[in-house]
Amino acid sequence: MWPEHDVVRDDLERIVGTPTVPWEALRGRTVLVTGATGLIGAALVRALLWAGEDITVLALVRDRDKAARLFAGPLAAGARLSFLHGDVETFEFPDGPVDHVVHGASITASSDFVTRPVEVIRTALRGTERVLELARAAQVRSLAYLSSMEVYAAPDGSRRITEATFDGLDPMLVRSSYPESKRMAEALCAAYAAQYGVPARVLRLTQTFGPGVALDDARVFAQLARSAVEGRDIVLHTTGATRRSYLYTADAVTAVLTVLLRGSDGEAYNVANEATYCSIREMADLVARTVGAVPVEVRVETQDAASRGYAPTLSMDLDTAKLQRLGWRPTVGLEDMYRRMTAAGTP
Repeated sequence: MWPEHDVVRDDLERIVGTPTVPWEALRGRTVLVTGATGLIGAALVRALLWAGEDITVLALVRDRDKAARLFAGPLAAGARLSFLHGDVETFEFPDGPVDHVVHGASITASSDFVTRPVEVIRTALRGTERVLELARAAQVRSLAYLSSMEVYAAPDGSRRITEATFDGLDPMLVRSSYPESKRMAEALCAAYAAQYGVPARVLRLTQTFGPGVALDDARVFAQLARSAVEGRDIVLHTTGATRRSYLYTADAVTAVLTVLLRGSDGEAYNVANEATYCSIREMADLVARTVGAVPVEVRVETQDAASRGYAPTLSMDLDTAKLQRLGWRPTVGLEDMYRRMTAAGTP
């Protein structure tokens, strides 16, 4: 069978066995996935193919060769997978039917938020509009847009963050290119739902990781793991005071499918494992103790923090009650997230 690692196979079985995903609703359907070579997109594509149910997956990709390498196993096994080649802002609509859409294509590198803010905004707005126009033309059954917890700006921890909780966000800060464009993309989803009846739903995901994280991923969770696996001291470029929750990739996929198939049109859902809520420093200490052959030390060096595009210090305690009312539950805690990610060979 095509999963290359036992952890990946176990994740696929975990996803397919999730009771909140009505797989029968996807039988004989075509699902278009944008951002299909990203972490969540790739895991979603594999899960849809693993589930069978005569599901056809259409993956929007910019690099055919990369996609062919990434999905070599499913392709070799004769999976119902085809590639739609193009950029999310300008891709040609497919000729055949599209029943469901998961829109995950976006620029996510923190450094790009400050060095390429125009491209960050254009990709979010033009890409989302293009995908919504496809959904409108195809009269899809549902569309799920993968947004971010960053739409909530920088809460101070004085209250839990529900889908209706918003604090100030300064649009004149260059780094706001990412959260502001995510907010506007969400507004487009709501507008298309209200004006054109496009069945769009939004997921506001916390930071997500698991098997498949790229070797050069610059996000803090990956940097921590690389240092520990290589036996190097963990160096934090902030004080590590920011607090947030995290999410395992397989749990993100089940959340996406739950909202895609059970969510309400024009609604947003927070997605996180509430039990993982901790500071970056606390997470660094956990990784230093538990990941790698020997424990390592944690050091703080903040001299060049501003150039890295990090979010301001915040306390993002996401409330996931709305999603849990659909029956979704996370299954993997923070320590196991790291163990499963590194066991599978990443980062």
